[in-house]
Amino acid sequence: MTVVLRGMVDPTASTDPGAPLLVLGPALGTAAEGWHAAASRLTGAFRVVRLDLPGHGRSPAVDGPVTIADLAEAVLAVVDGLGGGRFVYAGVSIGGTIGIELAAGEHADRLAGLAIICSDARIGEPESWTQRAEQTRAQGTPALVAASSARWFAPSFPSRDPDTVGRTLHELMDTDDESYARLAEALAGFDRRADVGRIAAPTVVVAGDADGVVTPDAAAALAGAVPGARLTVLEDTGHQAHLERPAEVAAILLGAFAPRSRYDAGLAVRREVLGSAHVDRATAGIIPETADFQRFITETAWGSVWTRTGIDRRMRSAVTISSLVTAHHWTELAMHLRAGLRNGLTREELSEILLTTAIYAGVPAANSAFSVLKQVLEEHGSTDDEREQ
Repeated sequence: MTVVLRGMVDPTASTDPGAPLLVLGPALGTAAEGWHAAASRLTGAFRVVRLDLPGHGRSPAVDGPVTIADLAEAVLAVVDGLGGGRFVYAGVSIGGTIGIELAAGEHADRLAGLAIICSDARIGEPESWTQRAEQTRAQGTPALVAASSARWFAPSFPSRDPDTVGRTLHELMDTDDESYARLAEALAGFDRRADVGRIAAPTVVVAGDADGVVTPDAAAALAGAVPGARLTVLEDTGHQAHLERPAEVAAILLGAFAPRSRYDAGLAVRREVLGSAHVDRATAGIIPETADFQRFITETAWGSVWTRTGIDRRMRSAVTISSLVTAHHWTELAMHLRAGLRNGLTREELSEILLTTAIYAGVPAANSAFSVLKQVLEEHGSTDDEREQ
């Protein structure tokens, strides 16, 4: 079924259109308001959107079966309504499973970063979620308050911050019963353990040392399975780390995903697109007379344009390749054909780009471009052969 999520765009968030979009997903039974304390520390660096789950807060209820994949599609719909492009996603508990689904599914290229907070590729056992759904339908969400309070928070937290605990439990009681039950059933059917090894987005995993739902050992196993993921375990913290430790969670997100200086951000993207070997050669060749130009290219082309999220890198490669053919820049064309392969364009797609460019840039230019493509593909094939030996 079609799931609609409503988001809260933080009014103090960055208004810079080039600032990365950060989408925050809450835990089952809690509302977007719970992210407020952490979000207020993030708005200087990001355009921040806090989401409500179906039947929670501002989002409409559901009365039919829901999957985590449905929720992931609903997140993308919210992002597309804000202009689309790539975004950073951070989610707690069921919110984290949505992030895993986004990162492991068919829309993985949309993620610029992923924070999995007190969550896992499968949470608990399916039978326990089915029983929770049955209890909710029979008794309503108020019947879950006592068990949820014990499950959600570190033992010291209710005395440290009783107002937050009280507000959060009221959010649970206000949650639509059937929506809660359907989401519990969605968790019963969610299992991405076999797929997390192909997550490519930069990932951080955050756990609480007092979390009995997703234990620190489980979080460590998840971080070990996701390539390059970093794990942080917060002390005296339960299953709602964003509520219990908002400053620490915000610091983790800022450290992992906040934009750097235009030069540093551009240099990082330049390495990702062109390869570190190429960038190292270019850097080694800098002399005093070319230093300012190299900084200008890194800050302007790579730090201001290639870091933008309005189109993905595959499309940006396609536009760049076509432009270079039109301008007869053959050395740069070879460089960006290689970059196109690194950005996920196939050999067939590169050929189609050049064929289309021939109509508008002229056949002689395209003929030269196809000669460059042939050389690049021969080099690429040799590299692949060497890797296989």
